Amino acid sequence: MPIRAKILLKRGDFTLDVNVDIPDRGVTVFYGHSGAGKTSLLRCIAGLEIANNAQVIFKGETWQDDNRFLPVHKRPLGYIFQEASLFEHLTAQQNLDYALKRADKNKPVFNYQHAVELLGIGSLLQRYPAQLSGGERQRIAIARALLVNPQVLLMDEPLASLDEARKQEILPYLEKIKRDLHIPILYVSHSPDEVARLADHLLALKDGKVVADGPIGDLLSRLDFPIKLGEEAGVVLDAHISEKNSQWHLSKITIAGGELWFRDNGLPIGEQVRVRILARDISLALEKPTDSSIVNCLCVEVVACEADDHPALQLVKLKVSDSVLLARVTSLSAEKLGILPGKKIWALIKSVAIVQ
Repeated sequence: MPIRAKILLKRGDFTLDVNVDIPDRGVTVFYGHSGAGKTSLLRCIAGLEIANNAQVIFKGETWQDDNRFLPVHKRPLGYIFQEASLFEHLTAQQNLDYALKRADKNKPVFNYQHAVELLGIGSLLQRYPAQLSGGERQRIAIARALLVNPQVLLMDEPLASLDEARKQEILPYLEKIKRDLHIPILYVSHSPDEVARLADHLLALKDGKVVADGPIGDLLSRLDFPIKLGEEAGVVLDAHISEKNSQWHLSKITIAGGELWFRDNGLPIGEQVRVRILARDISLALEKPTDSSIVNCLCVEVVACEADDHPALQLVKLKVSDSVLLARVTSLSAEKLGILPGKKIWALIKSVAIVQ
């Protein structure tokens, strides 16, 4: 049963006007630029922000409508803020103990040891927050949110306050939670990298309104995606490791419609992975090259071609079996190659990133 959120919130010159059904499984990312309304929507769902005109229904239970407002502490949710917000006078373990006291004992999701092992915080438990790095503090905060045994987990840009190294430290733990946790996760972000790694479903907001809503693979492959992604434009595909080449330290992944080689990162054959291919990393050719350093070449069909942000560039949508790719080429190249819908062409893929 989806999470129902119909919210009208006015704050000064800003209006949040949303009417959506959010999937009750997987990770739904609220995506958009700063000021789009992402955090406001999350806070309204949590009950931290009170909209005068709202309806929030979770698993058939009304959290808010014209006649009812369920207080935050009675909603079965865990909330993770941008800052870790730990109790500074308590050790990490005592912060977790506090969560256990208010946990819903009737609906266990995570036990204490599971949370500690999942987030790798066993060696940190006797430290105070001031003795922890930003990434360590956030891992404690995530564990604390899990230990209240929530039925839904809300995460408000949990990596925003961290530097790039700390973000890369935390992301694998978030991926573990996604795999292990069988409850919906609502995740606010403006980072395309986080979207590619974590999202199953995307809710794109702009100026307080939902401008796109759907599975990540469908939305990111749209030429008319309403939020300009610039250099981050690209697609996310499901794949699996199908072969290894020990001589050249490469692994092969199989997607619907083809196979691609990438640098071996130790994943075993058969492992399911998520692949991100950026439009800027695909070149196009009329014939398959025989003397190029680019190893990955797929015969594709042009689906559509539209002007990109700059008049010198075109964004081309390509299809190979059930997989969709995007390529960014110059308008001159599109003209020289005769890029038109239905045309068969070769996609030369310069870089493949395994993001999950």
